[in-house]
Amino acid sequence: MYKGSCLCGAVRYEIRGPIDRTSNCWCKMCQKQHGAASGPYANVASSDLHWVQGADAIARYASSPGVERSFCKVCGSTLTWQSASHSERNAVTLGTFDTPYEGKVTHDLHLESKPGWLP
Repeated sequence: MYKGSCLCGAVRYEIRGPIDRTSNCWCKMCQKQHGAASGPYANVASSDLHWVQGADAIARYASSPGVERSFCKVCGSTLTWQSASHSERNAVTLGTFDTPYEGKVTHDLHLESKPGWLP
């Protein structure tokens, strides 16, 4: 099981199942949402993601047709990314994990948007 939370601690979650895969998404939307070069995510079954505190502090934003991103409305921490066409899956931001993730990121997405200033 993995536990995680937002920056201010208003939102807490548990992942009660396996992580299917991990990825760094280099698309412009993830860059803007994270304020970083990429968005690192763990892909999990939606049924394994449990909001244990602060579900009322979660805001959702439709960033493009069929894509919803969630974040803490108190501190702004990015929490998840979900596609309407794959609602049985959720991509949870690795940076919000409190339980250390020991695996490696296995997929790079949208490398055409990777910033030139990175090695």
